[in-house]
Amino acid sequence: MPCGDFTTDKEATKLASDWQYKGFRVKTCGSSQRFIFNAINQICLKGDYYMCGIVGYIGDEQSAPILMEGLQKLEYRGYDSAGVAIYSGSGITVRKFKGRLAVLEEHLNNHRITGTLGVGHTRWATHGEPNDINAHPHSSSGGSIAVVHNGIIENYMKLKEWLNSLGTEFKTETDTEVIAHLVEYYYEGNLIEAVQKAIHRMEGAYAIGVICKDHPDTLVAVRKDSPLVVGIGQGENFIASDIPALLKYTRDVYFLEDGEMAVLTKDHIDILDELGMPVERNVFKVTWDLESAEKGGYEHFMLKEMHEQPKAVRDTLMPRLDDNNRIVLDELSLTPDQLQAFNKIVIIACGTAWHAGLVGKTAIEKFARIPVEVEIASEFRYRDPFVDEKTLLIAVSQSGETADTLAALREAKSKGAHIMTVTNVVGSRISREAQDVFYTWAGPEIAVASTKAYITQVVALYLLGLSMAELKGLMKASDVEAVVQELKELPNKIQQILEHQEKIQELANKQIHQQHAFYIGRGLDDYTAREGSLKLKEISYVHSEAIAAGELKHGTIALLEQGTLVVAMATQEYLYDKMLSNMKEVKARGAYVVAVTKKSLEEEVNQSADIVLSIPDTLDILTPVLSVVPLQLFAYYMAVARGADVDKPKNLAKSVTVE
Repeated sequence: MPCGDFTTDKEATKLASDWQYKGFRVKTCGSSQRFIFNAINQICLKGDYYMCGIVGYIGDEQSAPILMEGLQKLEYRGYDSAGVAIYSGSGITVRKFKGRLAVLEEHLNNHRITGTLGVGHTRWATHGEPNDINAHPHSSSGGSIAVVHNGIIENYMKLKEWLNSLGTEFKTETDTEVIAHLVEYYYEGNLIEAVQKAIHRMEGAYAIGVICKDHPDTLVAVRKDSPLVVGIGQGENFIASDIPALLKYTRDVYFLEDGEMAVLTKDHIDILDELGMPVERNVFKVTWDLESAEKGGYEHFMLKEMHEQPKAVRDTLMPRLDDNNRIVLDELSLTPDQLQAFNKIVIIACGTAWHAGLVGKTAIEKFARIPVEVEIASEFRYRDPFVDEKTLLIAVSQSGETADTLAALREAKSKGAHIMTVTNVVGSRISREAQDVFYTWAGPEIAVASTKAYITQVVALYLLGLSMAELKGLMKASDVEAVVQELKELPNKIQQILEHQEKIQELANKQIHQQHAFYIGRGLDDYTAREGSLKLKEISYVHSEAIAAGELKHGTIALLEQGTLVVAMATQEYLYDKMLSNMKEVKARGAYVVAVTKKSLEEEVNQSADIVLSIPDTLDILTPVLSVVPLQLFAYYMAVARGADVDKPKNLAKSVTVE
């Protein structure tokens, strides 16, 4: 779902003892320390990539331009309406409109609102259709209190019925309006107490900002399971749901933890816990540049992020290699004895991360010789899965907030499994609840369609498999080093593919009429085909289906007709002859065949395809890191050619935070 960070599980445990450094779970052992703190700076202080954006300002400057600037930096999250609430001397003025920020901006340019305290919001509709009325901010009955909110209030209907019984009239269909009325109900002159009492009645997830006309010197913010950052200025302070909204004004921030409240004046910030007690919090200084969260001259975030893949792979790989190319994963606690005790590994994930898990299964089984099951997280916990203390469960999630994956993780944890997570977001909920965390240093990923996060997940699983194999004594150091050497070549090889994207763009321009496509492959190519097919459907809206090539004759081949687009993956040399047969099979039935293969196989494959997209040669086991890149580019250029919104495809969110 779009807004917030919501799960129905109530049994979440807070591992407070693990939070050692500015709100992040960090293990400062051995050489891992040399990149853990650096990575915190460089990656995902981007937050958790939810839809909806919050900004708030209190200071000496006019708040309207600052709020608009912040909201513009959060546009990547996706939204269908926007608004601001500003204390303007005698009361709170609210302006909110359906549509893009430009609508709100034009109104504010023509109808200036003066005031140095305000909150702003970009909303993606969850409760109530997107229109002017349902847009945030929301006000109390008398207009004395205004609220912005990311998240979902689970018990809002009960609260609404109760407030209705007291005579409160509601103007919108949203759950957020309940918050404004609830704060008003409890308000007896003390805004902080009113907000505290209100949140104790609320169930669900929220990051909220509250202003009150009786307190023009105060901005109150609260977080529960939805990200909120407090920006520290000179004579001014800020709140935002993500750091890019603040970077023009400050690089010093506090990260609120679940249940905490921030009380801001222009000169001071207090952080209070759930009991209202003061909390000491270290200032975090953001060192990455705003450009890393902006397009940097690229037409879309997705294109930028594809071009960042060489760096992302390098950043994930190199800090985990010593000077002798030995893998060093000392951020993990697993010992050889623990590894020997596991009788299976279960990988849980959703969507693109599930495809990474499928590649990881093949790699780990090949290297470490241990059975690996890959489960769709949304299905895992509903079938009473057979896991126990001899199971290593690996949860793979780009954001570390995926609700289904989190619920599945908790189910396995309750059964005694050892929990490891592979994620890109430091301090995310999944990373906090795991016993071991393998961070992928992909950097901020803004586009909904994941590219560099996927590739780094695959690389992370390779490293895990190789490390397990060596710890268990199943691979010699020299054999591991040989694979590592090939891994180190992957960034340059990805770059080679990216430098020849014109051929793929030309192909996409010729295929924009397609309404259906099929992706086929065998072995690892089957998994890459699934990821390529997903990319095409999610951003270009072409119906696409991925099939294990050997299954074509079991039904799917009946759908082929003249001109049907078939993308055939042929990178696995031991399955090469089989794939050539499948390509000839579909071509004989009129399909237009696009083949993806290694450079060394290009000439022969060309005889069975209409067009060949080649990748540099590498080990068969490593080809998924390369072969997915032309598929990403093809999906991207198809979407562009068809006029789709590449970074914000319809009906999709970056992080799926409800089940």
